[in-house]
Amino acid sequence: MRGHVVGPICMLALAAWSAPWAQNVKITPLGSHAGELCSRDRATIFEDPTGVRILYDAGQSVTGAEDPRLGRIDVVLLTHAHGDHIGDQKMKGLDSGTCDNPQLVSAAPNSTTAEIAAAKNAALVMVTPLANFIGRKIETIRGKPTAACGPPESDLLAPFAAPCLAIVQIGGTRLVKTSGASKAVEIATVPAVHDSTVPLLLMMEAARKALEPDNVSFTLGPPVGYVIRFTNGLVAYLTGDTGIHADMQTVARDFYKANLIELNYGPNALNPEGAAYAVNALVQPASVIITHVNEGATSGGKVKPTSRTAAFIGLVKSRPVYPALSGKTMEFDGAGKCVAGC
Repeated sequence: MRGHVVGPICMLALAAWSAPWAQNVKITPLGSHAGELCSRDRATIFEDPTGVRILYDAGQSVTGAEDPRLGRIDVVLLTHAHGDHIGDQKMKGLDSGTCDNPQLVSAAPNSTTAEIAAAKNAALVMVTPLANFIGRKIETIRGKPTAACGPPESDLLAPFAAPCLAIVQIGGTRLVKTSGASKAVEIATVPAVHDSTVPLLLMMEAARKALEPDNVSFTLGPPVGYVIRFTNGLVAYLTGDTGIHADMQTVARDFYKANLIELNYGPNALNPEGAAYAVNALVQPASVIITHVNEGATSGGKVKPTSRTAAFIGLVKSRPVYPALSGKTMEFDGAGKCVAGC
């Protein structure tokens, strides 16, 4: 009799314990060196509990569409056209070179963003000029036009049969859901203060030759960040490359109520004091993920005490800061708390 009583109780206890864990958002950085935060690291995969998988800024720390770490990708996000985000170069091989200076090869003329979106049949959620530019690259790869994903007011249903354009403007929102899911992931574009010129090597020959003498390039629309509302309640603010600006408070904190920030910490936009002010005073999230540090910030997975990254972490108050260690999946609950992998 005891076996008949304990068995169901154990099963109920196991179900009660595992259900909350099933509702976590999984966040996996894809950097150049496993277990480290390195100078070229940009790419991050976000996986909603419903299965929607989002690639954020593919950049240069992937090996291209064949990178074994990618898996299924439903949505590709791109904040701006700079080479280290659009992916004018890619890793020669995982862990090649050093953390401070990874070994890269050209990804021209297509870019890592276009290669991955084409191979994964992903929706491009980005501002119009960027989406059109990447869409044309995908057309070249596949030999057929890149169509719209559907009307702007309709949900995007993943997985997709072919790569498609889900164009937005700043402030615009797209909803993505998997078949059968009752809730959708909401992706909104938000302002960033930066630049968005495309590398000349990714341009067509005629345009490149016209611009090279003056050492200038085209701007592909405004730079952006993203706010993603996941189905478990987590609200992640992905800053993109940006300096401090008031919308960090009025949009990311006050309107969207972001409880997680993934902060791009490039030295040409933020010093340690400015980055800490953005976190402590403007956004005030529950947790911070730091990426885009432009240095070999860690050794053995630990932040180097003399690094810029350490200087920033030392100024952040009342909330944890997690370095975006390549290949290490972190899980976040709806309140923005890391509950596994941190």
